[in-house]
Amino acid sequence: MRALSLLKEIREKIKDYNIDYLKNKAIDERYNDPIIRELARYNSEIYDEIYNIELSEDFKINDSKIQKLKNDIDLYFSKYNFHDEENQNLIKYISLYLVFIALKPLHPYGYSKKFNVFLKNNVFYCKGRTNFIKEENSLCKYCCCKKYSLLI
Repeated sequence: MRALSLLKEIREKIKDYNIDYLKNKAIDERYNDPIIRELARYNSEIYDEIYNIELSEDFKINDSKIQKLKNDIDLYFSKYNFHDEENQNLIKYISLYLVFIALKPLHPYGYSKKFNVFLKNNVFYCKGRTNFIKEENSLCKYCCCKKYSLLI
């Protein structure tokens, strides 16, 4: 599949999602968990990016890798969040965008080591990658982050 075709598919699959719900969730104080709010903020920003980006080049993406990621996301949700189909679809297509087009982490990131995922010298690092990548069907294997080392 070509990148432009994948971007078109992503836009089509998420166009009916109520993004205002996610944007409001990012600032709603009723969500006590800052991680939930940060994920909502990150995903809503990526949603906006998907509709605002114009790809400067169209490139080939391996179809089997796209399908494998879709399958692994479906498996993850079937185990951990099987009752939230609407958000599952959004996360699936945001993840496809992050992995194959934007080349950004699957999780929110910061610009210092105080964050679990951070950017240093144009390289993304994840403190949890070493542990989570060992899980069956881990999505970490798709993420652009490098393993965090105390030497960084």
